[in-house]
Amino acid sequence: MIERIWSGSSLLYLLLLPLSWLYGLVSGLIRLSYRLGWRKSWRAPVPVVVVGNLTAGGNGKTPTVIWLVEQLQQRGYRVGVVSRGYGGKSAVYPLVLNAQTTTRQAGDEPVLIYQRTAAPVAVSPKRTEAVQALLAQHDLDLVITDDGLQHYALQRDVELVVIDGVRRFGNGWWLPAGPMRERADRLRSVDACITNGGVAQPGEIAMKLQARDAVNIATGERLPAVQLPQSVAMAGIGHPPRFFATLEKLGVNVAQEVAFADHQDYSEEQLQALTSPGQTLLMTEKDAVKCRAFAQDNWWYLPVDAVFPAEQAASLLQRIESHLKT
Repeated sequence: MIERIWSGSSLLYLLLLPLSWLYGLVSGLIRLSYRLGWRKSWRAPVPVVVVGNLTAGGNGKTPTVIWLVEQLQQRGYRVGVVSRGYGGKSAVYPLVLNAQTTTRQAGDEPVLIYQRTAAPVAVSPKRTEAVQALLAQHDLDLVITDDGLQHYALQRDVELVVIDGVRRFGNGWWLPAGPMRERADRLRSVDACITNGGVAQPGEIAMKLQARDAVNIATGERLPAVQLPQSVAMAGIGHPPRFFATLEKLGVNVAQEVAFADHQDYSEEQLQALTSPGQTLLMTEKDAVKCRAFAQDNWWYLPVDAVFPAEQAASLLQRIESHLKT
């Protein structure tokens, strides 16, 4: 229902407009308070790159962050990552991740970034504290924040906005009548707009998510997803239909699609019940990081990589590097 409301295909959004106006007023006042200096913001001693979005739900921020970290690491830079840590609940904040940190403590996306990149990662509701904790333990050249475009307490040097190229901005209204955290005119003040799938508009950077071979969570075996036995596909991400569409495009034999809430916590019994004998359970990598401790032999995940046109990728990285050389 919420997708129909946010897309504009249901007029029920009209009932929610008063709440949206209130949301827009409050968020606008918060941003204005930082502009006018009524609230204090903090500048880190190293450049900060924000990868965020204007809408609620999954747009592809985390794969973009992973791509940026890996590209900058290949260029010899020491990169740290901070996040709010949605879905996690730590006894103490800020929390600097290590090999024993669980998704229940830090959230699924920070653990995924940590495992994929080996970069230092910290989480905290106050991203300034996460940055400070990272810098206290690591000598870094820059920090990337996964989400946090609207977290104005942390000053930033580069703002990147990731847009869902298919859903775009829905009906264009603020939450809850629409999907917007900020209105689309905010794009005029960011450094770059990255469009995930769909058709990139003029001035936007085209990006797509490219699937790798499927990986067995328990054994690490790799296999083209199309060669898996009949699968039950599951996804607990911001926009599960994107994952299911990817499997269809790959020609995977999917018997059933199961969508969970974003940042869903799982139990062994809950997931075991999804498959019948002879079937595989195929999930996203973000889901897999929450299941490693109790993964079964028939559980697989499909990693994806952000892919950019070479010229646009080089231009984006040069823009970030320009802040590292000043």
